[in-house]
Amino acid sequence: MPAEITMPQLSDTMSDGTLVKWHKKEGDKIKAGDEIADVETDKATMPMEAFESGTLAVIAVSEGQKVKVGDRLAVIATSGEDVEQIRQQFAGGVASASAGQSAAPKTKIATEVAAVVEHPSKSTAQPSATAVLAAPASSDGGHRIRISPLARKVAADKGVDLEHVRGTGPNGRIILRDIQQAGGNGSAKVPVAEAAAAATTESLPARVASGQKQVIPLTKIRSVIAQRLQQSKQTIPHFYETIDIDLESVTQIRGRLNQQLEAEKVRLSIGDFISKAIASTLLQHPELNATFNGTEITRHGDVNLGMAVALPSGLIVPVLRNINQMGLKEIRQRSADLIDRARQQKLKQDEMTGATFTVSNLGIYGVREFSAIINPPEVGILAVAAAEKRPVVRNDQIVARTMLTVTLSADHRVIDGSTAADFLRTLKNLLEEPAMMLV
Repeated sequence: MPAEITMPQLSDTMSDGTLVKWHKKEGDKIKAGDEIADVETDKATMPMEAFESGTLAVIAVSEGQKVKVGDRLAVIATSGEDVEQIRQQFAGGVASASAGQSAAPKTKIATEVAAVVEHPSKSTAQPSATAVLAAPASSDGGHRIRISPLARKVAADKGVDLEHVRGTGPNGRIILRDIQQAGGNGSAKVPVAEAAAAATTESLPARVASGQKQVIPLTKIRSVIAQRLQQSKQTIPHFYETIDIDLESVTQIRGRLNQQLEAEKVRLSIGDFISKAIASTLLQHPELNATFNGTEITRHGDVNLGMAVALPSGLIVPVLRNINQMGLKEIRQRSADLIDRARQQKLKQDEMTGATFTVSNLGIYGVREFSAIINPPEVGILAVAAAEKRPVVRNDQIVARTMLTVTLSADHRVIDGSTAADFLRTLKNLLEEPAMMLV
């Protein structure tokens, strides 16, 4: 029986996806596990892997085409089936249900694909769907390969397949070192002067020529970000409360703990203490560890902390689940892994959903204070600025202390001003006396 590939629904907000690029063409032999296409969802651009072997008999959509969830992308002829007969049977491109085929099997396939990605632990059997979305691809969108002229020349000389090379240059551009690494021994022979000039050129960001302008269409990811943030700002009555926190005790404890953890190659950050304190504070103030659907407030027993991460293509929020059950070392290891894979666009779907509260940290940029937009259906988000030495008054004396400014954005439909203030006061107390997190 031919295996039909359909567009899966990978989030509650996803109604369609874009077929960015086909890695296979009609008539190609396919093995289970092969990447056959790149699909852009409302979360990321992700490669789609085949779960059945056979021949790609029908490609129903072209590159760049939007496809509704549940509609057909392609058809695979499995073992012993006549490819030409299947092409005739499924001729006609995208359809909600083709001749002789009901819509029900396709809906079932799309549902099973989503279930495998979002809840991999729910099934140990081989998925019946033909393809699922795997880790997000690190590309510029799949329309063309960005590569420097020198890297292209060396790739041609070495016979490197550019489709399998991950670019580390600006905007994912493939540069010389990527080709050298792909070659296996990093020993591509390039004149020293030429390589030095290329390295200098490749490190420069692309510029729009004088007198010209560049029009950049919104990607699906950026479109979703724009839509959701506009909706949040327009429909959620935000209010903001700001507080200053003395981090002197945190910095001293962090220094001692990092000495103890040096042998394990673990180095705690101030952000880890902040995340731990947020989790502890949310357990004491469950009003903010909640989601709101317009008619009901749901309070959560565990804290799933979303961490806003900036990418060239937009903003992504990986989720550190059950952070309230973690110690500082585990928070450091798990958050570092999540953020690193978020920047490489390698997150799984269930690592980008289900947050109960979000933190946006711009401290690394030296920002002193800012306000963040709530990520619905959550009811709050904490904006964390830079920890810095400031002159403050202690015992009628002006002294230098490590200070931090945080701003809570809260949904006034669910949270009152006094509730938000209590949350910030508890957070301040925990960070100024970190031992209280152990009580």
